[in-house]
Amino acid sequence: MNDARTIDDHTAQLTPRAATPEALVEIEQRVLWLATSMIHHANRVRPNPSGLKVGGHQASCASMVSIMTSLWFEQLRPGDRVSVKPHASPVLHGINYLLGELDEKYLTTLREFGGLQSYPSRSKDPDPVDYSTGSVGIGATAPIWGAIARRYVNTQIGSAGTGRQYSLVGDAELDEGAVWEAILDTSVAELGEIVWIVDLNRQSLDRVVPNIAAGRLEAMFSAAGWQVLTVKFGTLLESLFTRTGGPALRTRILDMPNPEYQRLLRCDAAQVRDRLPGDGPDAPGIASLIAELDDETLLRAIRNLGGHDLDALRAAYGQIDDTRPTVIIAYTIKGRGLPTQGHPQNHSSLLTVEQYEQLAAELGMDPAHPWARFEADSAAGRVCAATADRLRREKVEFGTPPAVPADIGRTPSGTSTTQAALGRALLDLSRQAPEAAKRVVTVSPDVSSTTNLAGWLNKVGVWSPNERRNWFDDDAETIMHWREKPTGQHMELGIAETNLVGLMGELGATWSRWGQPLFPIGVMYDPFVERALEPWSYGIYAGGQSILVGTPSGVTLAAEGGAHQSIKTPSIGLEQPGCVSYEPAFAIDVEWTLLDSISRLGRPDGSSSYLRLSTRPVDQTLAAVPTDPAARERRRRQVVAGAYILRRTDNPAVTLVGMGAVITETLTAADRLAEQGIAADVVCVTSPGLLFEAVQARRGLADGPSWILDQVFPADRAAPMVTVLDGHPHTLAFLTGINHVPGAALGVSRFGQVGSLDDVYRYHGIDTDSIVRAALDLS
Repeated sequence: MNDARTIDDHTAQLTPRAATPEALVEIEQRVLWLATSMIHHANRVRPNPSGLKVGGHQASCASMVSIMTSLWFEQLRPGDRVSVKPHASPVLHGINYLLGELDEKYLTTLREFGGLQSYPSRSKDPDPVDYSTGSVGIGATAPIWGAIARRYVNTQIGSAGTGRQYSLVGDAELDEGAVWEAILDTSVAELGEIVWIVDLNRQSLDRVVPNIAAGRLEAMFSAAGWQVLTVKFGTLLESLFTRTGGPALRTRILDMPNPEYQRLLRCDAAQVRDRLPGDGPDAPGIASLIAELDDETLLRAIRNLGGHDLDALRAAYGQIDDTRPTVIIAYTIKGRGLPTQGHPQNHSSLLTVEQYEQLAAELGMDPAHPWARFEADSAAGRVCAATADRLRREKVEFGTPPAVPADIGRTPSGTSTTQAALGRALLDLSRQAPEAAKRVVTVSPDVSSTTNLAGWLNKVGVWSPNERRNWFDDDAETIMHWREKPTGQHMELGIAETNLVGLMGELGATWSRWGQPLFPIGVMYDPFVERALEPWSYGIYAGGQSILVGTPSGVTLAAEGGAHQSIKTPSIGLEQPGCVSYEPAFAIDVEWTLLDSISRLGRPDGSSSYLRLSTRPVDQTLAAVPTDPAARERRRRQVVAGAYILRRTDNPAVTLVGMGAVITETLTAADRLAEQGIAADVVCVTSPGLLFEAVQARRGLADGPSWILDQVFPADRAAPMVTVLDGHPHTLAFLTGINHVPGAALGVSRFGQVGSLDDVYRYHGIDTDSIVRAALDLS
């Protein structure tokens, strides 16, 4: 995936450094002050009637100040994007304030309702934020998927520009397994625009980490094909290492246990002189070397790590190889520059009023008026103005997504599954609405064939920045043709669901980043949706609109056993903000709900969707699709609104409500009840989430339409209700409250069993007999 444009464009934009070292240091100190002050004001100054903890991370901010000052005021270009580690959000806001991108009124609103968010948020913060971060590992990996999304837009549509994608990552965040799933994906090793900067402060929330493990991190990144740059020491320490006794001092610092080094940061000069030489054979030489230093220089030297040295950081940035991903491991001190620096429990500690005033005196600031900007004609002021000009981006004009048809017009017949209907609907879209289909990009974790995407993949090809030969193109027995080319519309990652939904989130955010809407559709086995739910939810929060398809689903996957049978996923649509969920029963329902879901993507008022599909063959004539055009359109509107009446009787004694694959058992149960003289209406639910929203709207608890309730659950036809689905029964249990009728909720509430479909349905009580018994109990 080499992209020479990324390399050339970024190199061409580099200009000689205009900022003087003194001006940069002044900016660095002001950023530290602003970040510390925002947290101080939120906790010590702003009234807090509830007494609940407000919080903030002054020490975590301090360890990132030098890195972010160097990056913003010397390195970044307009096309670059940065993911900032969550606890350093006040540093980002402080920089944006100095650049004129944030009004002063917000500096007093950190963690306040309507103010600056606890962690960087693209959708909720008032100043520029490239990536929402906060949940461990998700923000760190987002720029990887952002890089792929940008390349995809450039090869398919154009006009997304180029630039580096930076991740500012805390060392403790590297404990997150999803980080390594992304780093090790084979596609990532060729993304030369990726640059990670690891804030190696060697502290977690509770303690100083006993083993630094920097060497292990270097080896792991290197083995994944990344360039590794380690910035251990600053220029002062490096100069001391060249003196007599210097090599011994270097070895002593490198070999000492991490907690021992951290303890030195809490020592005065006399204690450092006593502790630093150690008791090894080189101790006399080290003692002689540091004896030449005055106290101030000695204390400055022991704190002179590379992550706080602007010259050392600049040198590291200059070595970045734009042909492969780069990680810069920068040694830092948690709380650097604060009275709490190096303290093992400083993670969430807050400066006292006295400590804050002490910091103000050291930095020459007025604690009573903390929000001062630089004078425009000062050296630092001129650097801020020049940086603001350099980083200014053109306003993104949101492109209008191409029109998506509401109905392809075909009525499926025979026996089919909702899973198979997905691939057919995509192929139909490509024929009837090619402009809309061109924006579709499918993603899967090595399950394209088993989720019925083979036909679509054969038609559109697999995306790759460069065309690659398919060595099986002349093999007549190969059913799925793996043709990789820049015009391909399918992406496949390794079996790592978090990577898949991370990529979906960034593909679904291109409308807001570059004004180019895409229609990303990710497909995975439904039992693994829960594994991917957190990063997918975070992507929705960050503005990434996509469609997640879980298939095959439920205990209908009988032969695979309990471990592969999803139970809880149907309620996702009830609970996930910014998402509409569907579990269609018939192929026509898949088409209508999919098209409607696509039509909501890539726009400011858009939303994501989740489709739960099945491999259960269903007789499509049971859908009884109306032949009259007006009646067909009425059915379609009901399907996408959440439910429709599938069978209507004159005077119902009971209402049977089914969802998804068990609609077959629901209809059979209605037939058997009719034989006993019990009339039953049959309702097919397609979206419990939309029905719940309609109920809330009717009760004045939410905004939105409620007409679907009048059409499908009219009060004059209210009857005792049996609900049934291949998932947890609580998903539909609320429906009895629409008209306050007695009810029985059938579904799956225990781990599954392997066996035949009939045996497994009977085991869970969602078979026809169970539905009939429940109805008889109510009638």
